[in-house]
Amino acid sequence: MSGLSRSSHALVTGGGRGIGRAIAASLVKAGATVTIMGRKGVVLDEVVAAGDAHHALSADVSDQAAMQAAMSEATKRQPIDILVANAGAAESAPFVKSDAALFQRMMDVNFMGVVHAVHAVLPDMVARKHGRIVAVASTAGLKGYGYVSAYVAAKHAVVGLVRSLALEVATKNVTVNAVCPGFTETDLLEGSIDNIMSKTGRTREQAIAELAKHNPQGRLVKPEEVADAVLWLCGVGAGSITGQSIAVAGGEV
Repeated sequence: MSGLSRSSHALVTGGGRGIGRAIAASLVKAGATVTIMGRKGVVLDEVVAAGDAHHALSADVSDQAAMQAAMSEATKRQPIDILVANAGAAESAPFVKSDAALFQRMMDVNFMGVVHAVHAVLPDMVARKHGRIVAVASTAGLKGYGYVSAYVAAKHAVVGLVRSLALEVATKNVTVNAVCPGFTETDLLEGSIDNIMSKTGRTREQAIAELAKHNPQGRLVKPEEVADAVLWLCGVGAGSITGQSIAVAGGEV
């Protein structure tokens, strides 16, 4: 792992729990000033109180105006050097039962949430010729899974955005990458576990095993493992790494 630029200010969306909190904590330990963003202020305040972040802002990533306002507030303290667009949500349903509203929800949070965050920070990064942008996508951005077509489509869109945007800012000392975790031990995964249990009658242990079998290592990914990949991409030694979508999935893809 290479160190961060001196006195970096990092902003992590969806920083209240799971992968986002692990990323925030790793950035704090690496010496960055970390601002986390999410919808639940109480949860965010708990993260700050625990020392896993320095500041917290409440905003819905799917709301462009709210994101612009929150990002503006964050930059008043210090320009944002690192953006980790982590906020996301997943819903499952067969395609024939996945209506336009479900597709829109998945795109609004998982894709437009990244777009809104990047729109808010990129102009200043380009002007200062310094920035690291990391989107937390998913292996669902690199392959397909049944019964989550809307989620998969949104994550594929994130990967496409990363590849395109990286080329636009390649000469500006701004890198744009994605990390693509496989099934990870988070609150978000709990919904999938509950869904398997309710629809198949399997036990919790059997449901977890059903998800873990996608990973050739036979286990779920740990949030800290995803955070370590993000931290590397944010470091000074990763200046030539851009436009990449790095799977953290035990060899699944």
